[in-house]
Amino acid sequence: MSDRINFEITPRSFTKILVAVDEDDSNSSVRAFNYAVTTAKRLGAPLGIVSILEVQDFNIFDTLSPDIMKKRRNQVSDDLARYVNKARSFGVKEVFAFTGEGKPSTVIIEDILPEFQPDLLVCGSKTKPVTGRKQIFIGSQASAMAQNAPCSVIVVR
Repeated sequence: MSDRINFEITPRSFTKILVAVDEDDSNSSVRAFNYAVTTAKRLGAPLGIVSILEVQDFNIFDTLSPDIMKKRRNQVSDDLARYVNKARSFGVKEVFAFTGEGKPSTVIIEDILPEFQPDLLVCGSKTKPVTGRKQIFIGSQASAMAQNAPCSVIVVR
């Protein structure tokens, strides 16, 4: 046992942070955003903010309507711009915005992470009680990112 804990502690600091914000769950997104912004400011790290339009949640008629899709895309862009402004107002010097469409964990892992190359991904988690025991587990998107992202992941509840 003593051999396993016989190591030197090396300082760990993150140099680039990405936070995922979700239109569907403002509470956990706001908490994740607050954590990421506070950490980015404290470390002087660039902050990326990503929001994914979950088109799989739309009904078929909405996806076939260019006007509805344009309205939804504009809403995501407008909300993302508000997050960027809040981060800059808080004092984060470098802030970048990213959007995509599809399943959030897949788009973030396959498209956004390789583009931005953060060493920390921060996300919120929708939590749901399961069975009669009322246990709370991590949400599916947060779980997928935590398991598959090539960088460290912090899930904020």
